[in-house]
Amino acid sequence: MNDAIRVERRGHVALLTLNRPRTRNALSGEAMFAAFEQTFAALNADLDIRVAILTGTGTAFCSGGNLAEMRDHTGMFAGPPEQIAQGYREGIQRIPRAFEALQVPIIAAVNGPAIGAGNDLACMCDLRIASTTARFAESFVKVGIVPGDGGCWLLPRVVGHARAAEMAFTGDTLDAEEALRIGLVSRVVEPEALLDEAFRLAARIAANPPQALRWTRQLLQQARTGTLDEALHAAGRLQGLAHHTTDHAEAVAAFFEKRAPRFTGTAP
Repeated sequence: MNDAIRVERRGHVALLTLNRPRTRNALSGEAMFAAFEQTFAALNADLDIRVAILTGTGTAFCSGGNLAEMRDHTGMFAGPPEQIAQGYREGIQRIPRAFEALQVPIIAAVNGPAIGAGNDLACMCDLRIASTTARFAESFVKVGIVPGDGGCWLLPRVVGHARAAEMAFTGDTLDAEEALRIGLVSRVVEPEALLDEAFRLAARIAANPPQALRWTRQLLQQARTGTLDEALHAAGRLQGLAHHTTDHAEAVAAFFEKRAPRFTGTAP
């Protein structure tokens, strides 16, 4: 596993830290794209991990795309339009696909600016907590491009169509309090309290059965694009499996015995 994302395990929680401070954690380069795929595959394979937290090293959460590469027409930004489109498919678009395949819930602990693709990266997470120093912008239009990483699909599902349109059409930057007001984040804390708050939320999630958490995330992901009938079919299928897990039996037994449950993540 490469060092573009630093992974630290604390009990049932995985802390993932974007580790490119020189570029303010820009989403560029094969190492970064592969890091998401490799890290998430490892989390999926480890049922002892129940929730993940994503943050950035240094003063930024994620600065988005690499403007120097755009200026120099290198990396994903080299060649004619067809080549650039292919570069996006084989490059940054692998990140939202990795999030789609991720099985564990993930919290964004936004420690600083989340700009352009960085804003979209936060939206790929299930939950978002912001430091007071965080800033958010769907700023692609400011440099004459569009959200090539799926932002026009992601952002409306977090803040609604009208708010997403305003952010995308203006490219304006929002401070943390405005992000809280429009529902882009669920809470704002002082910088020194950010990870503690994220871990407190993660602990509340991790207290639950790991397999049920993964299936619940799967249903939430499916519900973004599926019909009600499709959602009901998927829920019924996974519910049938859930009723046969040892964690379900343990939860019911603990309820009647008035004690805390002890979940193991044993699959059916």
